Amino acid sequence: MKKILIIGAGGIGSFLIPLLDRMGEYAMTVADPDSVEKKNLLYQNFLPLHVNQNKAQCMQDMHINVVKCSHYPILTMKQMEGYDLVVSCVDNLAVRRTLYTTTLKWLDLRAQGRNAALVTHMADPSLYDALLAGPEGSFSCQANDWDGTGKNVNLMNAMIAGAGAQWIQKFFNDEEVKSFMTFNI
Repeated sequence: MKKILIIGAGGIGSFLIPLLDRMGEYAMTVADPDSVEKKNLLYQNFLPLHVNQNKAQCMQDMHINVVKCSHYPILTMKQMEGYDLVVSCVDNLAVRRTLYTTTLKWLDLRAQGRNAALVTHMADPSLYDALLAGPEGSFSCQANDWDGTGKNVNLMNAMIAGAGAQWIQKFFNDEEVKSFMTFNI
């Protein structure tokens, strides 16, 4: 089994993990310090019984191929070593900056409102400055104008998780994969 580190089990990771689990080809370590909040239930792959529980732990409890979970953030390259692929599903530029400067094989999945992107370790490094620009902090997969209801919830996070799962499968099968893709609805 290929070893994959998945950083973030929220908006994107909570959809990616079940897809990879079903394939039965990957031993996943999932890291996320956050707990499930009631508002997450609209756009993350959790159930009401998961509220107030750690997201990474929920993923391990639900999926047989999540072999390890961490309730601590991944902040250093040393924490990312030892995997066949590191997948970033976080909304944090500091983590991305660390990942983008490594020599590791990585995949960065992003969603914000009606937009999503897939960036890999094979992308042109001249794109990195633009991709890593912005304020520090964590941000939701939802657009800034989301009112917290299902009426205008955005689901690009689920779409990019599917694209990411397909990319991972093709990557490990030595098939041709794109290094950078954007999606907009």
